[in-house]
Amino acid sequence: MTKNIQRELARQIRQEQGMPINDIAKQIGVSLSSVSLWVRDIVLSPEHEEALRWNNKRFEAQKAGSQANVVKHRALRQQYQEEGRAKAREGNLLHSQGCMLYWAEGAKGKDCIKFANSDLDMMIMFIKFLRDCLNVPEQKITLYIHCYLGNGLYLEDIQDYWLASLGLQRSQIRKSTVNNQPVSSQQKGRKLLYGVGHLTVTSTHYLHHIYGAIQEYTGINKPEWLY
Repeated sequence: MTKNIQRELARQIRQEQGMPINDIAKQIGVSLSSVSLWVRDIVLSPEHEEALRWNNKRFEAQKAGSQANVVKHRALRQQYQEEGRAKAREGNLLHSQGCMLYWAEGAKGKDCIKFANSDLDMMIMFIKFLRDCLNVPEQKITLYIHCYLGNGLYLEDIQDYWLASLGLQRSQIRKSTVNNQPVSSQQKGRKLLYGVGHLTVTSTHYLHHIYGAIQEYTGINKPEWLY
């Protein structure tokens, strides 16, 4: 479509439908500045003017609602962090260990606890922290495994190892990622026979409890963890 055709189409849509300039630009596939230039001399009918005013009011209302939700959820995250700070002041050893483990090894997201390691003892300690200190419901804890095969173990053997060691049910495991050892590799075996386990708990509440506790234990301030 040539520029002249795009210009005439934009003018026609603006004249006949009173469509907002940004919508015309999206529909035709040209820049907002081009459409604005092409239609600036068109006088809209009273009906089209009223429709534009209504759309603007609706947009502003939606924008205000969105901002209110942002503020609301930020306040909740702040509340959960204060809860974590209060728990930290109790001086529970396992709680402090779990929080420090997460600070060192966990993923720093917004609404999901993700902790991965190949060290079984570390994984056992962390899941004990989830259960005993945060009281995470068992159905919220899931396990994901990243491993290599070719060391005399089947995938089911590796899964059973993690499940039994962590006290999890098979229903709590998610699809594993398996990398076959390349033929070109000269290695006779790999040290990580059982791969890397990933524990996941999808929860803004529990994650921000940990964030608050970390700050309390260490005396640091991380306002960016609220966003």
